[in-house]
Amino acid sequence: MPVTRRPSKAIYDFIVIGGGSGGIATARRAANLYSARVALVEMHSVLGGTCVNVGCVPKKIMWNVATFAETIREAASCGFKTVEPIADWNAIKHKRDAYIRHLNGIYERNLDKANVEHIHGHAEFVDDHTILVRENPDDTGGHAVIPNVPGAELGIDSDGFFALEHQPKRVAVVGTGYIGIELAGIFQALGSQVTVFSRTKKILRKFDPIVHENMMNEMSKSGIRFITDSSVKGLYRTDSGAICVDYGGEGIDVDCVIWAVGRKPNIQNLKLEKANVKVDAKGFIQVDKYQNTSQQGIYAVGDCCGKFELTPVAIAAGRKLADRLFGSAPCFLEYENIPTVIFGHPTAGSIGLTEEEARKEYGDSIKVYQTQFTNLYYALLDHKQATAFKLIVQGPQEKVVGLHLFGRGADEMLQGFGVAIRMGATKADFDNCVAIHPTSAEELVTLV
Repeated sequence: MPVTRRPSKAIYDFIVIGGGSGGIATARRAANLYSARVALVEMHSVLGGTCVNVGCVPKKIMWNVATFAETIREAASCGFKTVEPIADWNAIKHKRDAYIRHLNGIYERNLDKANVEHIHGHAEFVDDHTILVRENPDDTGGHAVIPNVPGAELGIDSDGFFALEHQPKRVAVVGTGYIGIELAGIFQALGSQVTVFSRTKKILRKFDPIVHENMMNEMSKSGIRFITDSSVKGLYRTDSGAICVDYGGEGIDVDCVIWAVGRKPNIQNLKLEKANVKVDAKGFIQVDKYQNTSQQGIYAVGDCCGKFELTPVAIAAGRKLADRLFGSAPCFLEYENIPTVIFGHPTAGSIGLTEEEARKEYGDSIKVYQTQFTNLYYALLDHKQATAFKLIVQGPQEKVVGLHLFGRGADEMLQGFGVAIRMGATKADFDNCVAIHPTSAEELVTLV
């Protein structure tokens, strides 16, 4: 439990509601760098929000564990005597949970070092300058959308995935955004039989085709079953104790159903209307480029804004906000050319415009360079996994406006190339960089 200091009434320069990555970064920046009197209100007994507790960090741990299992299987093709890896899910879970608790403690100590007042409770607006803190069980941040179908409660969301004590043998994942695809890959690599339901014929629909087409193809080769153009009508418990997923006259029996059809912000109990803070039709807080809401003196960052719901985005926006409010620079986060990675099996990453978006914005002035090949890692392996890259450039200078990577190592590759694109790199800049051989990344500086 956090060390909670709950003054009956106090005045602050800055009050932050929500102890997720964005909230903590904003609070610490204001207190550390500008000596502001800051309070942070968080309902949960642990800090870090979705990312640390039931998001990025434990997800990446499970992705790493799944990758170990894949590597053990692949080693047999290279001449190693191996046995089929069997994951002790329960042991992995408890070791992972202990690591997360360690991180929670670090966040708590960092707030103390920054002299941020940590108040445990649920915040709501009394007016545009007053916050009331209660002890009722609500929180900020986001929550998964659960479809309104019969038996929906038999399924779990991504939070529930991290609560699983034992690995289910048969899993259905409903939804094909990055959360659904990442969890499906983890389950499959660790030995579960996985079925993914998609409302359309595609997965990862917001990404460029070089990503979503290759990902679906490789996941299918790995043994994951895709049921496309499907709509789950309901979940039912069978006599054997399994969960039957009804998708329109047909059904399959599984041991676990994961709902991964989207997330919404947890702002319904903040009483925003008392502070004249407006939300959009989807329930997200409306903000301008400076993170200003409709009420002067009230700001919003992170998932509650519904724009690039990524931890580093929330952190960057929060720090820029603190710099603007307590420093002298009128700075703001530019929501362009933000890199993002899918920790699938394999990984994929994107920055900038998809080919479709680029053609819509620039017309015939764009040019596309792409390549598909087999990573040298697979030279001795029986299974040859694809690697595919696409570079989208615009105008006579061939300025890079989009980069899309699919394949082993894409997650680590994208960060460096993201820096170059943020600096305005052109195709000539890529070409003028001497290749590092033999690597996959060299293909990006040798595209013709």
